[in-house]
Amino acid sequence: MIIRIVRMHFTEAGVEEFLVIFNQNKQAIRNFEGCTHLELLKDTEDPTIFTTLSHWNGPENLEQYRKSELFDSVWGRVKTLFAERTQAFSLEKFIEL
Repeated sequence: MIIRIVRMHFTEAGVEEFLVIFNQNKQAIRNFEGCTHLELLKDTEDPTIFTTLSHWNGPENLEQYRKSELFDSVWGRVKTLFAERTQAFSLEKFIEL
């Protein structure tokens, strides 16, 4: 399993548009082959920072998503709303207690 974390810092004006885009596409992303979990997290101190947390069956599923028309259409719209460069991480569970 791959865990993908993407931290995004939006302009104040971009937050509302991002939330519309996310809500319009969250089911399609969640239902993309290999995606088993998707959630949107909001920073506790800065209302313009959001993080997506998604789980993928494997790196090949994440890569298929990143090369898909769905990703291109969503990311193409979202990236114009950023105030700063995003941070993205792909992780796998190492030790679970």
